[in-house]
Amino acid sequence: MSFRSLDTLNQAIVTCRRCPRLVAWREQVAREKRAAFREEEYWGRPVPSFGDPEARVLVCGLAPAAHGGNRTGRVFTGDRSGDWLFAALFRAGFANQPESRHREDGLRLQGCYITACVHCAPPGNRPNTEERDVCLAYLEQELPLLESLRVIVCLGAFAWEGALRTLRVLGHALNRKPRFGHGAEASVGPYVLIGCYHPSQQNTFTGRLTEAMLDAVLERARRLALTGAEPKAPG
Repeated sequence: MSFRSLDTLNQAIVTCRRCPRLVAWREQVAREKRAAFREEEYWGRPVPSFGDPEARVLVCGLAPAAHGGNRTGRVFTGDRSGDWLFAALFRAGFANQPESRHREDGLRLQGCYITACVHCAPPGNRPNTEERDVCLAYLEQELPLLESLRVIVCLGAFAWEGALRTLRVLGHALNRKPRFGHGAEASVGPYVLIGCYHPSQQNTFTGRLTEAMLDAVLERARRLALTGAEPKAPG
C-alpha cells in the first residue's frame, strides 16, 4: 500500500498490529505501568513520526521507550534520551522549546522530522530482525513523502543499518557499505547520512556522548541541509 501524505501514513502506523510480540509487549506495559506513572493513561500503540513536513533533516532512532513514547504517544517524549535530544534540537534551532513531556505540550519542530526504524516499544529495547524489516516498510514510504529531505541523522548503529536497508530498497545502492561511527558521513542517492551515538543513558552517563558531540552533529546536519555541501570522506 502506498500513502499520499505523512498524515495518512502515520494513521496507518498507529493502527498497525503486524508484529504479535511487539503488540503483546506494548499493551502489557500500558496495563501494568511504571509506579511513577501509575495515574497516567499510557498510549500503548505504535508511536507515529513527528515534525515539520518540509524538513530537510530527518532524525532516525531505534524504537520508542516502553515508558517514554509508549506512554506519551510521541517519539522521544517523556524519557531521558528525549531530554537530551530535544534540548539539543532547541540549541540547534530545530525545536521551539528545550524539553518534551507529553504530546500536547506545545513542542514544534522546524526544519526537522523525527522517526524510528521500529514504531512499537520492543522488549529489552531489542526488536528482532523480522520486526525491524516489517516496520522499515513504513520508512520506505516516509522518505519519498519528505520531499525537501536532504540529511538523515542516524541515532545509533541500528538506525544507520535501517536507513541503509531502506535506501537500498528505494533504489539507492552503494558499491561499498559505509560503517557506522559517531560523525560518520555517507552520501546515498539524494541524501547524506550522518552517524551519531544514541542519546541513551548508557552513552550519556558514561560520557561516550556529550552535549558538545550531539550539538556538533546537528550543526553539521544543518549546514549540509542548507548548503548541499559534500559529505566528508571517511576517516
